[in-house]
Formats: sequence, C-alpha cells, structure tokens
Amino acid sequence: MRVVIIGAGPGGIVMGKRLLEEGFDEFVILEASDDVGGTWNLNRYPGCECDVQSAMYSFTFEFKPDWTKPYGRQPEILAYMREVADKYGVTPHCRFNDRVISASWDEAASVWTVTTESGAGFQAEILVSAVGMLTHPVWPEIEGRDDFEGAMFHSARWDWSHDFAGERIAVIGSAASAVQFVPEIRKTASQVHLFQRTPNWILPKEDTPYTEAELEVFRKDPTPLLEMRSDIEGRMNRGMTFALKDLLELSEKYGLAALSVVNDPEVRAKLTPDHPFGCKRPLLSNDYFAAFNEPNLELVTEPIARITNNAVVTDDGVEREVDLIVLATGFAATKFAATVDITGRDGVSISAAWSEGAQAYLGVTTVGFPNFFMLYGPNMNNGSIIRMLEYQTEHVLQLLHRMKADELQTLEVKPEVMESYNVGVQEAIDGIDVWNADCNGYYRAPNGRVVTQWPFSMDDYKRRSESIDWSEFSTT
Repeated sequence: MRVVIIGAGPGGIVMGKRLLEEGFDEFVILEASDDVGGTWNLNRYPGCECDVQSAMYSFTFEFKPDWTKPYGRQPEILAYMREVADKYGVTPHCRFNDRVISASWDEAASVWTVTTESGAGFQAEILVSAVGMLTHPVWPEIEGRDDFEGAMFHSARWDWSHDFAGERIAVIGSAASAVQFVPEIRKTASQVHLFQRTPNWILPKEDTPYTEAELEVFRKDPTPLLEMRSDIEGRMNRGMTFALKDLLELSEKYGLAALSVVNDPEVRAKLTPDHPFGCKRPLLSNDYFAAFNEPNLELVTEPIARITNNAVVTDDGVEREVDLIVLATGFAATKFAATVDITGRDGVSISAAWSEGAQAYLGVTTVGFPNFFMLYGPNMNNGSIIRMLEYQTEHVLQLLHRMKADELQTLEVKPEVMESYNVGVQEAIDGIDVWNADCNGYYRAPNGRVVTQWPFSMDDYKRRSESIDWSEFSTT
C-alpha cells in the first residue's frame, strides 16, 4: 500500500512515524518548504512562540522535559520537530522544496496521482493531507497595495534580509502574530504604526525562563512536568468548549486588568474588546500592552483607505509615510486541503465539494474522495493540536489496517454519516454563545458556517475517533 502525505509539519511527522511502526513503509512526504516543522519552519517573525504551554506542546511518545521556558519559542520548537523527524526515521521519506500542485483520483485504477511543481509525479493508493489550517497567508485587498515602493512582506514569510532598524513601519493587522512581533520590532524601529480593525482579548502568562538548575532537575525527573501536562490537559478539556460562565468572566477580568498598564485612556479604550472572551482566538502576551506607552508605537483604528507609493492613507485623510509594510493579516484558515488542487470522484474538485464550507467526518474523511484522509481538517481546531493530531493519526491507521486486512481497494465515509455528524457539530457550535457573537474572527466560511472549531473536548474526540463503526463506510 503506497501512501503520499502532503506536508511535513507536525501532522506529517507523526503520520510518518506511525506508518513506519505499523509496517507501512512505502510512503513519501511532499513538502513545499525546505524543512520539516510546518508552521514552525515558515513563521519566523521576531518574538514568534507558541501560545500552548510547552509541557503540553510535545508528542506523547517524545516528551521534552527541558524547554527553556514555559511557552516555547519558534527556534526551539522547530529544533524539536527536526529531532523527532530524524529520530523516528521520517526525514529520509521527505521530499523538500517541491510543492504539490494537484492530486486527482483515478476511479478505474483506484489510485491517486499527485503532481508537484518540479514536474515529478507520484501514484499511491492512499493520499493524506497534512497541510494544516494556518498554511496560506492572506494578502489583504487594499487599493494601491502594489504601488508601494518600499519593502512589504507578510509576517508569516518574514524577510530577515531586510534591516528595519531606524525605519518607519506600518503593521496591518493586530492578532496573534502582531501581538508577538510588534513589541520586538518597536525596540529598533524609528516609528511603528499598528493598524487595528478589531481589538483582541489578551491575557498575561506565567513565562519566566527556567534556570539551568531547574532544567537539570527536569531532565533527571520529569514527573513535575508530566503532572503539569496532565493538569494543563484537564483544564483545556474543561474550558475549550467555552461553556463555563465563571471561567469566561474570570478571563475577561484578567484581560481588563492587563489593559490597565496602558497609560493613555484613549488608547486603552481602543484596545478594549467589545465582544465576549472566546469570540476570537484568545491571545497571550506580557509585553504587548506596555509597548503602547512608548512614543514610537501608534495605534491606528481608522480604516485604511489606500496605499500610495510611500504611505498608508486612512479614511480620515491622514497619510502616514512608511519605509516598510508588514502584513499581519492571517491565513486562509477555512480552506484546509482545498489550498491544493485536489480532484475526487467524477472530476469534482474539493473546492467545489466544499462550496458551502469545508466539512468532513471526524475532520478526517470527506464524501467523494475515496482513500483520502486529512489531519487537522475541518472543525478540528481547539485545545492542543499536537494531541489532536495523534488521535487523528491513530484513527487513520485503523482505517488503513482494515483496508490491508480485507484487501480493500477503496474506503469512503457514507454521505448520510458525514451529514449527520456535521449537523451535530454545527448544533453544538450554535450552542456556544461566544462563537456566535460578531467579532471578525476567522472561524467562519463565507456563507457563515463555522468550519474551523471543534465544539467538544479532546477527550471526546479521542473516544469518538478510536471506536469505529465500520457500517459508516463504503468499501470496495
């Protein structure tokens, strides 16, 4: 059984590792970038780090006891991903710098044909998408954007060859990435103008770096960290459905207290969210708000009208001349595998199949695409994605073992099963008040359907995914 995996991020790594352990060694991982790591290889902006505590952000099979601080930074996380890929024999199966441009299902032969930018072609009985959710940066449609003569790049593709020291910088966007890099670039920039559309809930975090003595203790006996991991997971499972009103109120209390560090009352008011905590992705930072007390950071809330050859102009007519524009405008978070040209049965593209919003069964299988499995697919975003990826991988392996044992040519979820499942997911989402508030979040497809979020606990996903009802699948 041949397998093609698209993406060498955390999902591709854990899938490759488990395939080797289960005897499926005829596989290739096709990766568009130059290394493993996925988002941790591509996102390299100043201050980039994880917003899940490090004790929770490692695979269960390779627990790392010596993260340098409670929330790991990008270089350390990338190094960890490389180490795991090397240790478990995944790296030799990776083909780097070769983006997948298309994958099509051959009904007669029951195989997938995959083509890459280099012109290479691959055929496999099984196709796995491990492209994730936060993969393709969004460039905003702003009048005159292409007329700008200075430097411009997306925060997810940071240009480290550009020296921004002493420059005037416009940052467009104020969510997860900007919260981390704005305090950093302000330190050397002449002036930073941060253009904010919607304020975010930003909570403080306990993130004092560990001493070398503490790290040595953890290496000898990781029990305290394992206990911490268990506690973090328990709190995630309880809080990730945003159903605990007391917890939501407490989070807002902490968020408002964090804002008190901003000296200017007008700036503080503009940074204060007018939507409930949890409506958008909650953020963490200990230095973002304090940065607005510095004279070289300006918060701009007036909408952008246009960009000229050397400036950003807002609706009130104010023109701010800048040398560099950094786009912190997020990702095409609702597309998932549709960021690749994938064509299933009867020539139907996955984009067309998902015209009303991406959907799948357990986030893994979708109707019309036999032998196609997704990791971090639709409605799988919540909790720790590292843990969820392990659960999804085990689910896929159960399906592969069944196909191998019964010598099946194809396996596909039944339409009525996927429909019933997704009705249940959407009903649960409808019951989460904060996700139904208006806050310009990334959770919804253009038609309003929430396609990113998992509305239950990680424990619930584990229970659902590990117990398979084989009558829910069509096979040949």
